[in-house]
Amino acid sequence: MQVVETPEALRAVRRRLAGYIGAVYTMGALHEGHLSLLNTAREENDALIASIFINPTQFAPGEDYANYPRTLERDLELMDRAGVDVVFTPSPQDMYLPFHQTSVIVDEVSQGLEGASRPNHFRGVATVVAKLFNLTQPTTAYFGQKDAQQVVVIRRMVRDLNIPVEIAVCPTVREPDGLAMSSRNAYLKPDERKAAASLYRALKAAADAYDHGERDPSVLRMIACEELYREPLAIVDYVAVNHPHTLYGVHEPTDEPILLSMAVKIGAPRLLDNCLLPYSLNNREHLTEILGVV
Repeated sequence: MQVVETPEALRAVRRRLAGYIGAVYTMGALHEGHLSLLNTAREENDALIASIFINPTQFAPGEDYANYPRTLERDLELMDRAGVDVVFTPSPQDMYLPFHQTSVIVDEVSQGLEGASRPNHFRGVATVVAKLFNLTQPTTAYFGQKDAQQVVVIRRMVRDLNIPVEIAVCPTVREPDGLAMSSRNAYLKPDERKAAASLYRALKAAADAYDHGERDPSVLRMIACEELYREPLAIVDYVAVNHPHTLYGVHEPTDEPILLSMAVKIGAPRLLDNCLLPYSLNNREHLTEILGVV
């Protein structure tokens, strides 16, 4: 495995790679969700490029950029075991040169959900992912379902800017109690960790109601909220039902797939989770076919 730290070094290495190129972009603090993406990308490509970069432009003032988990040595060891060929570990100064003035703004799909709570977040995400696409030039880039809005934003950017990359969406990897794996789970205290399983219970309660015939988005949302409200430590930011292609709100009953999303603060971390309904669609094939596709 080769580790490179600058865009110039990455370009030089990339020129020597041939065939199908997979890419997985991370902020480090790797967990089984990241490893699932890496393993899938390794199986499906001739070469695999990964990145470890805690992108400062997607953090708002007062968020956890300074304290975000940094475990570079461990992350590199895990990537080596996963068969990564090249790891890109730039500094913020390498990614954002002095007097940096250019950003990528993806309008409508960035506005709601996380965009409403974190107004400049997706501007930072879209900009850094566009830069990573340019540097790595992958055949396919692999993203996780847990950040569903991010997938929609990136797919909109790829389509609008004619970026020649395929986007693969892999299902959320969960702990035995259903909690979606996240680097921020490390912030949870023991009682908060137990409480965090309420997000999955809320998704499943709505999914069960859907499977039994409920199609009213307001009722499905209420069912998820009621499950969350049973947990005293859960502070609900939002629970929303949206169209999985466009992220427009869904307000009328429909048999078309819908995206149920939530953000819940438990202790210090703000946890995200989501699922497609019907729940049977939460697999690699259907997520890639549905989420963010126009």
